[in-house]
Amino acid sequence: IKNIREYRNIFLFLLAHLIYIDGLNTLFVFGGIFAAGAFNMSYTQIMYFAILLNITAGLGAAFFAYIDDYVGAKFTICLSLIFMIIIGSIILFLHHLTWFWLLSAILGLFVGPTQAASRSLMARIAPPHLTNQMFGIYQLSGNITSFMGPILVATLTEILKSQRAGMSIVFILMLIGLIVLLSVKNPQQETS
Repeated sequence: IKNIREYRNIFLFLLAHLIYIDGLNTLFVFGGIFAAGAFNMSYTQIMYFAILLNITAGLGAAFFAYIDDYVGAKFTICLSLIFMIIIGSIILFLHHLTWFWLLSAILGLFVGPTQAASRSLMARIAPPHLTNQMFGIYQLSGNITSFMGPILVATLTEILKSQRAGMSIVFILMLIGLIVLLSVKNPQQETS
């Protein structure tokens, strides 16, 4: 943590990661709850929903690995976040179960790449002699605020009396994380 102050680019990435991954983790926690509340899905349907999202996330991670290799991890994360924000925001306004299933499956395609490309970017920007330490802080940045997203969803849901409005915080966190991520230099631009 003492060394991280010397590496502004890594600090910015870890801050971005902390914010957008909190949104993603909150999506995992509340996705099934939202599906049950907004679409009256049964327990069995929610289990199938979780399986579908895991499959599409895996497919997305496999496909986007090529994009990561050719264009870069930062681009892959940004693209994935943009699509999750757009698709997720549309889902919040849906009232038809079929469209919910379809768009959720598409959204899932961008979950895996966000996670995989984040690790890839960390590996590329961390100084070789500090890789283990930086990945320790990276892991911490993914967990230290994991309670904030759920608290924000619950608070907003209670204040606005709307589960859909409460879930909007997920995509707001992703948007804030994306904005911070835009200031992170690509590894080939890194000078410090």
